[in-house]
Amino acid sequence: MNMTNSSLIEWLGGQWHHNASVVALAWNETSRTFGYALGDGSLMLADTQWPGGPSIQVDPGGRAELTLQREPPIAPLQIRAHQNICSSLASDFGDGFVSSGDDGRLIRTTAKGVAHTIAENPGWVDHVATSATGALAFTSGKQARRLTGIDQKVESSIDLPGSATALAFDPAGSQLAIAHHDGVTLWPMTGEPRRLVWPGYHRAMAWSRDGRYLFTGMQENTLHGWRLADSGDIEMGGYPGQPLSISFLADGRMLATSGAPRVTCWRIDAPERDAQPLQCGIASKTPVTVVACHPIHALIATGYHNGAVLLTQPGSEDVLFVKGSGGGAVSALAWSDDGTHLALGTDSGVLGWVSLPPSLFRFNAGAQT
Repeated sequence: MNMTNSSLIEWLGGQWHHNASVVALAWNETSRTFGYALGDGSLMLADTQWPGGPSIQVDPGGRAELTLQREPPIAPLQIRAHQNICSSLASDFGDGFVSSGDDGRLIRTTAKGVAHTIAENPGWVDHVATSATGALAFTSGKQARRLTGIDQKVESSIDLPGSATALAFDPAGSQLAIAHHDGVTLWPMTGEPRRLVWPGYHRAMAWSRDGRYLFTGMQENTLHGWRLADSGDIEMGGYPGQPLSISFLADGRMLATSGAPRVTCWRIDAPERDAQPLQCGIASKTPVTVVACHPIHALIATGYHNGAVLLTQPGSEDVLFVKGSGGGAVSALAWSDDGTHLALGTDSGVLGWVSLPPSLFRFNAGAQT
């Protein structure tokens, strides 16, 4: 079966349309279920188990043979989680998700769609994050709150110098980073908060995989990083737009960002002030809106403002189309932990996922050098 003129989602996945934008995406710990947070306050849960789905066989010469699906994938399950708007979504421990909304509630929802409130706040809950050690954090305006302990009943809070714009635990779960105007506040699980100062509006954030670096995407069309051992600053500029999506490649040596017509990748294992980025994918008149790096391979899922989603590698112009253009700007992308599924969402309410078995790809080991 020749798939060169078709997008992968037509053959290896499914897509649906909802009447509200996809605000955020997350997967559960079993890598089986994706959660979609929507602008109308609902969650959509997609089970990627697909008994009648397609399969791919690769012969010794590298030729892929596709066996077509016997039945379509199961449509996502819809749960009414929040009154008006879902603002954030994170994977929960076990099989579920934690969402926040403008109703001030923090909701835990299982993969089967059972939901209950775990915390309430007087105002809008902007962001939520979970850690590898079982902590849960959320922000409302200029305050960050953290729930810890076996039953997440131990609560602590700190005030911030500005309204929170992004929230993320480091890979070890030892500290929480909270982005805001003029920098980031680091809040360790034990000890006092620490400020990382840099002028400007920090709107997106990502930790390096080893926890040694923290990067933010700024409204001023720049990327800023800190080397946490000595608070050393790393500034990466030249973007025509705002790099509001940041993702680290699997080996941790490079990060990929949006903010330009092509994916922009930077080396961070030996950053220098005069370092030049690598670009990948196809040159386009429409900007990249979201990037998501594969958890195992040197592969980047890329979403565009025109709705297209493609796969590429650092420094390469080769691409595979996951989804063609149309259906609104891509607003969210997320890989399952095992890298065999990719979920996508747009600001016009298109949501979908595609199965990407390892046999589909032949990776070039020198693509990152």
